[in-house]
Amino acid sequence: MISKKAKYAIHALVKLAREREQGPILISEISQDGNIPKKFLEAILLDLKRAGILNSKKGKGGGYYLIKKPEDVNMAEVLRLFDGALALLPCVTHKYYERCEECVDEQTCGIRQVIQLVRDETVRILKNATLATILAMENKGIDLTR
Repeated sequence: MISKKAKYAIHALVKLAREREQGPILISEISQDGNIPKKFLEAILLDLKRAGILNSKKGKGGGYYLIKKPEDVNMAEVLRLFDGALALLPCVTHKYYERCEECVDEQTCGIRQVIQLVRDETVRILKNATLATILAMENKGIDLTR
C-alpha cells in the first residue's frame, strides 16, 4: 500500500495539473478540494518543491504551481519520493538494496526472482503513468481495473 502522504501528494499534483493554466493555487484551496490536512499538505508541497516538481509564488496571486509538464511527472518518481523503494523485498531494489538475512544464494532464490519480475512490471507501469495519464483517464471516464 502507498502511504497517506504519497496519496495526498498525488491528489495535490493532479489538482495542480488539472488547473495548470489558472496559475498558482493556494494551499488552502488544494487542502479543501483534496480533503487534505493543511499542515500535512504544507510539508508535502515543500518536498515536491525540493524535488523540482513544483514551485511557489508569494504574495498576491501566489500559491503553488507545476514546473514540470504533467506528462513529465510519473508515479514512480512521486511514490519513491514519499515511500522509498517500490519493491516488495529489499534484495530487489536498486537504491535501497539490502541482502535478506535468510537468503542462502540470491542467484538461485526463486522468491527473489518472482519478486524481481513483480518489481520490474510495477516500475514499468508506474513510470508510464503520469499526471497527464491520470487526467486523461478522468476526462474519458476510463477504468483500467475492469
